[in-house]
Amino acid sequence: MRLFIATLSTETNTFSSMPTAMSAFESYFLRYGDATSVAPNLMTEALHAWRSRAEALGWDVLEGIAAVAEPAGRTTTACYDMLRQTLLSDLDAAGPVDIVLLQLHGAMVAEGCDDCEGDITARIRAAHPEAVIGISLDQHCHLTEQMLTACDLIVCFKEYPHDDATARAEELFNLAHETAQGRIKPQMAMFDCRMINLYLTKSGAMRQFVDRMRELESDPGILSISLAHGFPWGDVADVGARMLVVTDDAPLLAQQVAERLGREFHALRDHVICRPVALDVAFDQVSSSESGPVVMADMGDNSGGGAAGDSTFMLHALLARDLSDVATGIYWDPMVVRRCEDAGEGSTLRLRLGGKTEKHSGTPVDLDAKVMRIRSGLGQHLGLGMEPLGTLVWLKATRDIDILVNDLRTQVYHPEAFEQMGIVLQDKKIVTVKSLFHFYGPFQKIASKIIQVATPGGTSPDFKSIPYSKRDHLYWPKKADAFDG
Repeated sequence: MRLFIATLSTETNTFSSMPTAMSAFESYFLRYGDATSVAPNLMTEALHAWRSRAEALGWDVLEGIAAVAEPAGRTTTACYDMLRQTLLSDLDAAGPVDIVLLQLHGAMVAEGCDDCEGDITARIRAAHPEAVIGISLDQHCHLTEQMLTACDLIVCFKEYPHDDATARAEELFNLAHETAQGRIKPQMAMFDCRMINLYLTKSGAMRQFVDRMRELESDPGILSISLAHGFPWGDVADVGARMLVVTDDAPLLAQQVAERLGREFHALRDHVICRPVALDVAFDQVSSSESGPVVMADMGDNSGGGAAGDSTFMLHALLARDLSDVATGIYWDPMVVRRCEDAGEGSTLRLRLGGKTEKHSGTPVDLDAKVMRIRSGLGQHLGLGMEPLGTLVWLKATRDIDILVNDLRTQVYHPEAFEQMGIVLQDKKIVTVKSLFHFYGPFQKIASKIIQVATPGGTSPDFKSIPYSKRDHLYWPKKADAFDG
């Protein structure tokens, strides 16, 4: 058996003014055929799992490009053409293959192409009509008919925060193996849930729904069930949550189960979401009697959703309230990082921090700060994977406010982003993190309280007001009941 594996992943915020170019992949993760020789990140975990499984079976493994970029605006035409052609050329050079497995994101949008994953898989299907084609997707994907037509198998992450990338890769491998052996004949169907939001899977009604999906996968004829959450900040025709069901040669069953579950999910719409609070309200909820830090999520400036990562609304609020014993970050500001590197550790500088990239960034913060530490080559865990941090700078401002700044756009995933710089979070009254949900599990272990804050920014959680132009308005929360009438 001959297996081809590759990764091409970025998540596109079409409302962002920052283009995604080759430099974004080069600075984050780009390997030409040897990604499995280095430590995995979220989007290369699958490659490691697939290689391990295939080699244990004595298969030939042909590894192509692995390219990952932090979310931003549309991928430039030149960049997309180059990456797509490299992947396709790698596959052609591999010769005849039995199985093609790709870790894609599912929400990559390029200039002139709203469905990059559908485009890539359609080209692979045309060139390799007999191969089994399977893709693993981040659940924040735009699931499209083009993907379903081109692929034999699609599996999405089930967990948000994402800690099941390897488990889903294993699932996809098993199904592809069974398909190649002729033991199953996958049939896929999806259903538009008519919902646009974010869904944390670790507790409450959302946890129960994911568990129900898992239970149904043991029913006769059902091979796999995925809920594609959708990526809210992508202005494409297929934006929004979709239920995906894979059956064994039972297309009608796939359609029926997908619709039933999709409607059940819609009925739970008021119970499966978090309810972020406004910035002023969030600070009112911070009690001086809390034991351990209150962790505040700066949701509107999550670079993992394509925001700039340099907004200053939270920092301005911290300074205006004369708060102390605070840690806050990570602020993306390469100019500040460079000045601190030039000045060196121990220096005190007058800095203009953040507020530089776009209108959602707010206004810069002028402050005096001491350069406590500068480090490069560090990372932070996201599930089993290790995500890069670029060059990190720890600044200490007035009233014992510790600020983490870097030169590589990335959200906060784990307390180790702060702690490996020497910042002791458990000694803080408040910790603010630029993130949506991925920080949640690791920070829950140290937090007295977690507050999701609806800050302004490129990933504002005001889903009712996102100005979509390419899909109809039959979705919640735009419509109270999107199936009514």
